[in-house]
Amino acid sequence: MDYKSVIYEIQDRYLSPYACKDADSRGRTYDLPPCPMRTEFRRDRDRIIHSKAFRRLKHKTQVFLSPEGDHYRTRLTHTLEVSQIAQTISRCLRLNEDLTEAIALGHDLGHTPYGHAGERALAKFTHFRHNEQSLRMVDKIENDGNGMNLTFEVRDGILNHTGGGTACTLEGAVVAYADRIAYINHDIDDALRGGVIASGDIPKRLTDMFGDSHSKRISSMIADIISASYGKNTVAQSAEFSQGTEELRQFMFDNVYTSPLAKSEEKKAIKMIEYLYLYYVNHESEMPRQFVYESDPIARRVCDFISTMSDQYAVRLFEDLTVPRNWSKL
Repeated sequence: MDYKSVIYEIQDRYLSPYACKDADSRGRTYDLPPCPMRTEFRRDRDRIIHSKAFRRLKHKTQVFLSPEGDHYRTRLTHTLEVSQIAQTISRCLRLNEDLTEAIALGHDLGHTPYGHAGERALAKFTHFRHNEQSLRMVDKIENDGNGMNLTFEVRDGILNHTGGGTACTLEGAVVAYADRIAYINHDIDDALRGGVIASGDIPKRLTDMFGDSHSKRISSMIADIISASYGKNTVAQSAEFSQGTEELRQFMFDNVYTSPLAKSEEKKAIKMIEYLYLYYVNHESEMPRQFVYESDPIARRVCDFISTMSDQYAVRLFEDLTVPRNWSKL
């Protein structure tokens, strides 16, 4: 039995006319033998989950660098929260959940160790944006330089989840909103846990609008997008919630993202990433063989190597390069 044809029939019958159906995908760079059970977007979702790049996210910083505690977010838990929020929105808007999930799970695969601190460190030397690096991760770096060969729509959603780009599908637009909803709210939760802010610090106008708890804020933001977008060929917030979300984001920049308490170790992380970049630019042969080739400039290849590092791996490399080892005569 061709199980996949049943899924296509379900999509034709129940998805919104504005959803991106698997049968309408622009396809992959290289064709794959068909799978009798999984749609193409589902295959992309599975490829991402089984990738080394996805597994590394559990050891990459979200906002708080090297936090003392088990309950702070990592880049992996952030990714899972984005996926959950995005799928809830897509389901209610009758969009393609497999496409939504694949984009959400892959959107941050190119992040450096120590999150945006590492991104800023590399951007001092060359053009580096984590969304572009996430696309490069799935196109070229993963699978020992062979990439994942994902569909056009998933790749487009990964690239355009941030940075001013606009995804070509509504599912990609959903992930872009879900990313913002997730990081604003879980960063508030982590900041409260870490004592960086108190619940009473959040402006009352915003708590009145969104709610006074983590779950209420997320639920109200999701509900607003669904209400503003249902039955339309667009994904958007209401004008009130759009302005309120931007105010809440600015509150976080003013009180958390630039807070000395939250960012006390950031300068060290930036200096470390800068050192690793400069070292490997001048010691190309010491990089893994995967990154020793001539088709891209050395600056690009060093950024590729660093973007594959977890926080702990970057620290180990830095220590190996800078900390003297004990010497003993055998």
